[in-house]
Amino acid sequence: HSQFMARIELNVPLNTQISDLRLSGFNPDIVIPLLQKLEFQGFIRQISTLQQQLGGDAIENAVAPVEKSRVPESDDTWFFSAEDTDSQPQLASVDIHPQIIDTPAALEALRDRLVTHTNPETPVAWDTETTSLNPLDAELVGIGCCWGNDPEDMAYIPVGHAAGKNLERDRVLDTLRPILESENYPKSLQNAKYDRSIFRAFGVFLAGVTFDTMLASYAINPENSHNLNDLSQRHLEIIATSYTDLVPKGKTIADVSIESAANYCGMDVHSTYRLVPILRQKLAEVPALERLLVEVEQPLEPVLEAMESCGVRIDTEYLNDFSKKLEIDLAEIEKQAYEAAGDEFNLGSPKQLSQLLFEKLELNRKKSRKTKLGYSTDAATLAKLQGDHPVIDCILEYRTLAKLKSTYVDALPALVHPKTHRVHTDFNQTVTATGRLSSSNPNLQNIPIRTAFSRQIRQAFIPKENWLLVAADYSQIELRILAHLSQEPVLLDTYRKNEDVHSLTARLLLDKDEISSEERRMGKIINFGVIYGMGAQRFARETGVSRSEAQMFIDRFNERYSNVFDFLKRMEKEAIAKGYVETILGRRRYFHFNSLQHLLGTDPEAIDLSELKLGRYDAGSLRAAANAPIQGSSADIIKIAMIKLHETLKSYQARLLLQVHDELVFEMPPEEWEELESVIRTTMEEAIALSVPLKVDINSGSNWMEAK
Repeated sequence: HSQFMARIELNVPLNTQISDLRLSGFNPDIVIPLLQKLEFQGFIRQISTLQQQLGGDAIENAVAPVEKSRVPESDDTWFFSAEDTDSQPQLASVDIHPQIIDTPAALEALRDRLVTHTNPETPVAWDTETTSLNPLDAELVGIGCCWGNDPEDMAYIPVGHAAGKNLERDRVLDTLRPILESENYPKSLQNAKYDRSIFRAFGVFLAGVTFDTMLASYAINPENSHNLNDLSQRHLEIIATSYTDLVPKGKTIADVSIESAANYCGMDVHSTYRLVPILRQKLAEVPALERLLVEVEQPLEPVLEAMESCGVRIDTEYLNDFSKKLEIDLAEIEKQAYEAAGDEFNLGSPKQLSQLLFEKLELNRKKSRKTKLGYSTDAATLAKLQGDHPVIDCILEYRTLAKLKSTYVDALPALVHPKTHRVHTDFNQTVTATGRLSSSNPNLQNIPIRTAFSRQIRQAFIPKENWLLVAADYSQIELRILAHLSQEPVLLDTYRKNEDVHSLTARLLLDKDEISSEERRMGKIINFGVIYGMGAQRFARETGVSRSEAQMFIDRFNERYSNVFDFLKRMEKEAIAKGYVETILGRRRYFHFNSLQHLLGTDPEAIDLSELKLGRYDAGSLRAAANAPIQGSSADIIKIAMIKLHETLKSYQARLLLQVHDELVFEMPPEEWEELESVIRTTMEEAIALSVPLKVDINSGSNWMEAK
């Protein structure tokens, strides 16, 4: 029956000829307004090309507005009801007329106009146009500003275009310096960190940034997109020309005409200026988010810019030697794998691994899943197969070392910048849903530490010559936050007495007074695992106990720490009923549940979690919801500490270099270490007041590994 149902019937009688079904284009009067309503701007720009590819004739004036009355609303052609269709915004471009400042007299006149704008309620919007996203490599091409809503209330100053009349860059910066470097002239920017770094590269130190539209959007809802084009469409209902549409491939904005760049930059500053009151109003509706932006996110921006500008020193010679050593180790592991398997194979080939493990060695296929290449040999599958055959350990070790070698040992030396002889990462402030910072180009937050080999990578991070590297790490911060949020008496008492919470948990679960180091490890796994919604299966895998024993331990944990259990379940209920959960400072993380939308707006206490039928996606979202207040509060605390330390260190030579989850890395001259050890520890431990004390471990050394 299944075969019959799956077979394609080839003998269906047709009342038409195949040739009559050939595509001959589409009706643009129907398609274009559809695409406009759905905001498919990329398709609209390519509409003529698409028409020709589908057999039709080229469309002239393809993106011209179409009368609303011509938009079809029948059920078979539209995605919204008639009522929904009427409410869809009509997106359009805005007619602006930026003043091009290309004479000294015009520059002086602009400066005289700008010094009159001192009202913090209407900050002047600024933007820079450059040749590169990397501030260390970028050349300044132009500066834009906007001081009002009118189409003429903006200016563009060309300083680096390949053709046309430019003003001399240094003269422009010197003229604007009193404004750019003064707190007396309020400024708004989209992603101020980038423009701050550009100005710094040319000797101007930006001050007076009172509003960052990107950070404001992130504070309002981290799940949204925060780039300026999307913000403009979402809040202003306008379409701006994209950079890729403006600048030909292989060129930079320096190759674009001054007039085109002026319109592009003018739209950016115009949008930024108009977004400020809109986003401020949204923030005012939730005072906690307004405080989060003003007291945490915006003050953190110049801290991150200073860290990125400073960079961190790398011992390239050490890494080159380490790479050679890893090559020898990988060859030895490869040899061991061949001996264990009884045959040679490519350890980097998923197809050959699949054939080896599930065909030749006939390992349990139920622990894997079918793929195009056979059966999956991903990390999760190999973890399940561990212990089933000696070759699995070889494969896992080989993969770990090969990844360390390619991702860090071989890659980091190539990322050392020739100007500074340091590695400069980007700290991303608006990427994660939890409020944590992320790192990219390169990602220095994923430098591993668990294995002896991975710790050796940290040895490559070194301070300025004859200085010390210092690492300060919050101890068990997420568990301390959990104790504060849940008000679990046992945890509160343990942390207040400065006792070992992992040993306590192990004793409670095993119901014994004396425990071994391995039993303490089990307590540690369940303590941290419960925060992330660890189930019995994973707990069993990580501790080596049976699944039934693992479930028994989790149930016992919930009984012994009932307040913790109640708090985590309360967060799940609030996520369902409110659509979001909050950190200690009021940062929100929003959730959308596919199968639970009917419960949105209900009383959280009326929700019975045991009666809910959850799909895999919704179950994962609930686990994330229980964890979000903990992880988000941890992010908020270390951000506050960074802001305070940045201000404190202005009186010292010491510099903050890196933030890696719950850890801060500094470099400083040896003579400052004794004093700053207590200053850093106290500042971090007193960043926020909790029901339990925060504790910081801090050490110094000649490299990052020694400082740990």
